[in-house]
Amino acid sequence: MTDFAAIDFETANEYSSSVCSVGLVVVRDGVVTDRFYSLIHPEPEYFSWFCQQVHGLTEEDCADAPIFPEVWKQIAPRIASQPSLFDASGLGEDSAPRFYDEIPALPLVAHNSPFDERCLRAVFRTYGMDYPDYRFHDTLRASRRHFGTRLENHQLQTVAAACGYDLLRHHHALADAEACAVIALKLL
Repeated sequence: MTDFAAIDFETANEYSSSVCSVGLVVVRDGVVTDRFYSLIHPEPEYFSWFCQQVHGLTEEDCADAPIFPEVWKQIAPRIASQPSLFDASGLGEDSAPRFYDEIPALPLVAHNSPFDERCLRAVFRTYGMDYPDYRFHDTLRASRRHFGTRLENHQLQTVAAACGYDLLRHHHALADAEACAVIALKLL
């Protein structure tokens, strides 16, 4: 796979809609062409102790962060399969959330993609946004197929290392998306 967007969400609590950060790495023709990271004001807006221990983000970190629809306005053009279609739409910034499903998107790649897809669907639903049925590919499944029992586990940092990438900031959404992109380029 040479054209895709690797995506990773971190959540504030046990609700899939509570995305509090997103990392995105866009790959076109096998080359990273764009990186994006944003904190997100989560909904519901409380942080569980467990999630804080995982990613280190707190209510204070995200208090002034934009809400998800504002962040997705910045992501949608980046993941358009033909960015010129997005630009040529002639619609203003305020119109963007209504026409995501009209612009074909790159395939999305995530490590344990059911989690990230569940988050994306939930947060679209929370904000009443039409979900465009993004196609997801899973580097966790690809790792299990490719490496089998040759790895002690198939956690993101283990698979990234096996693919030659040193994941230093695990559970930082952009670092995780970068690791996922490296894995996808090797295994998908």
